[in-house]
Amino acid sequence: MATEQHEQEPQKVTMDILEIQRWVPHRYPFLLIDKVVDLVPNSHILAIKNVTFNEEFFQGHFPGQPVMPGVLIIEALAQAGGVFARYSEPELVKNKTFYLVGVDNFKWKRQVVPGDSLLISMRSVKKRNPLWIMEGQVTVDGKLVASGMVTAAAA
Repeated sequence: MATEQHEQEPQKVTMDILEIQRWVPHRYPFLLIDKVVDLVPNSHILAIKNVTFNEEFFQGHFPGQPVMPGVLIIEALAQAGGVFARYSEPELVKNKTFYLVGVDNFKWKRQVVPGDSLLISMRSVKKRNPLWIMEGQVTVDGKLVASGMVTAAAA
């Protein structure tokens, strides 16, 4: 009788805002992820950013027609990537901060407005510490908002 070998699935990690703050240095008003719904070390992360009308950037971007700035969408991706990388390699990056050092091939497909809930997805493409190259995308209600490559480095 043949025996079956089952490869154990990696444990899915979730985080609330208090746990997220353990992994990134960002704080209000610049912490741009609210929750991690799925993180598998060295594989991927799914995070959520709930966009409200109370966001400070809506005061000037744009009065009467609030739109989340594209650079802040990239920043939300980078912060999710920072949580992902630090959680994946906690000993290698102990007492270090992840910095955004590059973005490539970014495309925006639709605007983000108050009331949207961003689903931020990042996956590891290449890792050569201290550099991490990740592919990311942001969706709202299943529709693509933005996508591109993010490079971060621990320093």
